[in-house]
Amino acid sequence: MALASGPRTGLGRDPVQSAGRRGIGLAVLLALVAFVLFRSGQSTPREPAPIPARPETLSGGSPQQRQILFGDLHVHTTYSRDAFWMSLPALGGEGSHPPADACDFARYCSALDFWAITDHDFSLTPELWRETIASIRHCNAVATDPKIPDTLAFLGWEWTQVGLTPEDHYGHRNVILEGTDEGEIPLRPIAASDAPRTPGGYLPSGAEHPRCDPDANVHDLPADCLESAATPALLFRKLRQWGFPTLVIPHGTTWGYYTPPGTSWDKQLAGDMHDPERQRLIEVYSGHGDGEVYRDWRELVRDPDGSFRCPPPRPDYLPTCWRAGEIVRGRCLAAGQSQAECEGRAAEARTDAAAAGIAAHRSVPGARPEDWLDAGQCRDCREPAFNYRPRGSAQYILALGDFGGGEARHAQLGFVASSDTHSARPGTGYKELFRRSFTDSRLRSSAHFTGAESPEARAHVVALAEGDPGRFETERQASFFMTGGLVGVHAAGRDRHAVWDALVRREVYGTTGPRILLWFDLLNPPGASAGGTTAPMGSAVELSDSPVLQVRAAGSFEQLPGCPEEAAEALGSKRLARICRGECYHPSDRRRLITHIEVVRIRPQQRPDEDIAGLIDDPWQVLPCPPDRSGCAATFSDPDFVSSARPALYYVRAFEEPAPGMNAGGLRCERDPAGECVKVNLCGSEDDCLASREPRAWSSPIWVDPPRR
Repeated sequence: MALASGPRTGLGRDPVQSAGRRGIGLAVLLALVAFVLFRSGQSTPREPAPIPARPETLSGGSPQQRQILFGDLHVHTTYSRDAFWMSLPALGGEGSHPPADACDFARYCSALDFWAITDHDFSLTPELWRETIASIRHCNAVATDPKIPDTLAFLGWEWTQVGLTPEDHYGHRNVILEGTDEGEIPLRPIAASDAPRTPGGYLPSGAEHPRCDPDANVHDLPADCLESAATPALLFRKLRQWGFPTLVIPHGTTWGYYTPPGTSWDKQLAGDMHDPERQRLIEVYSGHGDGEVYRDWRELVRDPDGSFRCPPPRPDYLPTCWRAGEIVRGRCLAAGQSQAECEGRAAEARTDAAAAGIAAHRSVPGARPEDWLDAGQCRDCREPAFNYRPRGSAQYILALGDFGGGEARHAQLGFVASSDTHSARPGTGYKELFRRSFTDSRLRSSAHFTGAESPEARAHVVALAEGDPGRFETERQASFFMTGGLVGVHAAGRDRHAVWDALVRREVYGTTGPRILLWFDLLNPPGASAGGTTAPMGSAVELSDSPVLQVRAAGSFEQLPGCPEEAAEALGSKRLARICRGECYHPSDRRRLITHIEVVRIRPQQRPDEDIAGLIDDPWQVLPCPPDRSGCAATFSDPDFVSSARPALYYVRAFEEPAPGMNAGGLRCERDPAGECVKVNLCGSEDDCLASREPRAWSSPIWVDPPRR
């Protein structure tokens, strides 16, 4: 996601300009020069040798006898403009991290089996795209063996779209390519905007590149033009024209950091806005929090005339617009105004904040981040994304039906998790250390977020502008950055095709970072009684009997301090300290406990008037696990499936025993006896802000339909 100034480069203020240039001009120039010298580094070769067996990659005993591999499909380097600014030493960063650093981190620090580079589209000039391709090819070339590589790198980019209103907002998607050779990849990445590209990681070349003809076939365009697609439908159309194996993975669908309040996924399931062949996965967790669960509260209420108004608070949700009114009321009363006058000003403030959309925090002059308490947050979610948007959640999307063609149409999306790192560090969740290096909690705040304006006892109207970084609540958001997740795949081998095939089959799952082992299977699919196999997670079947499902999980390995000898020998002490911070994935032989497993059942809409909340059973079942370090297994069935005569999908969450996690406490509310948040303790830059959490893993769903009549 874009953390600096939004995806539409050239349309607003530069992030450094908006923060002020006092005292940083020379430091920025020196940093830029250093980045030019640094950006061409190559990944560290590995000596040809047998790969040490990683316990997680061995076959887990599933009926298909596939091995579990772990990866990260959401990785930014300082080729991304926002990552570049975040890494400037003058702004508190630690310097350039080009693709070579991501390759070495994945290979030696986090010991991942695969990863994908996904720098932002608005940063990828033709020159940077060619350099990205070369870097990924080199990362793969130094692997031990292409058939059993120690680490496998995929090529991709992030289609980074942000709208100012719910109608024009589609959000972010990672575009991942299977191949890396000539004739297997597009000549150009396809961006969400046709604005000029502003690269990160080095001084712009100054080269002018023409805009691609939006109506031409992609094969007929010049190699160095800038290609864009303003909607998912246009993106899918262009990818179909290229014809290469491609996956498009939505992420950040609940992130209120940039998603306008009132946004819903409904328009993105309609017609050609959804491509079921390419859009087969969704990222449910990342370094920006959890986007899984649906809640039936609304950030705003839309009236018939299209305007928004502020809903009242609920025990589980305090609307930001409502809190704006409370702040203004308190100031008004403190100034000695009458109760009636202050009530009127509070109502005006709620209206102004609702109209401000994503910039509601700017509608109250002089409001400090702490003044907003826990407004806008999902109070009963585990590690939720900031300013949660429930109608973009995975559960809502899976329950939603589109009826534009008459018959109900539903999305079938497997679940993955990744990091969304902006420091070229794929898979940082192996240890909860180094918050300012292993998470994105690095941006400094500007006057928009610190209450530098004079406090007033009134709100005011905010005029939104594209490219204005003041839309984003950077300071409060810093309390919601996690180390990030991983995707686990059930693959028939370690090579590129095997990993890709697992992703396409949706035989994948996500974790909050630890390498939890997870299997989820339908035991009685059609043909099972005649010697057929089971149906694994990601499957879609028709079944006349009640489904019988089995889940098995084993906890991740507890970590040893430091790094394995092979990492230190390969990188050397200085590079090990710089990119790994001296701490690597270093498993012991002791697994953590799985404490319990939750089963979620969703029965997707069959009529447009069905209430989404009533279709989601979460949790539908809770399966306790005995304290056994070898893992947990359970079998269950749905006795209502046959009688209901409607499709259903099932997925599971496996929980490990509690452990400390960075920013797991979010805003760290102090509550009064009634349970109301009366004070927040925002996470600053001084510590890792650890709080207890339950690491977990999500299986992809299994879809079960009754026989068609």
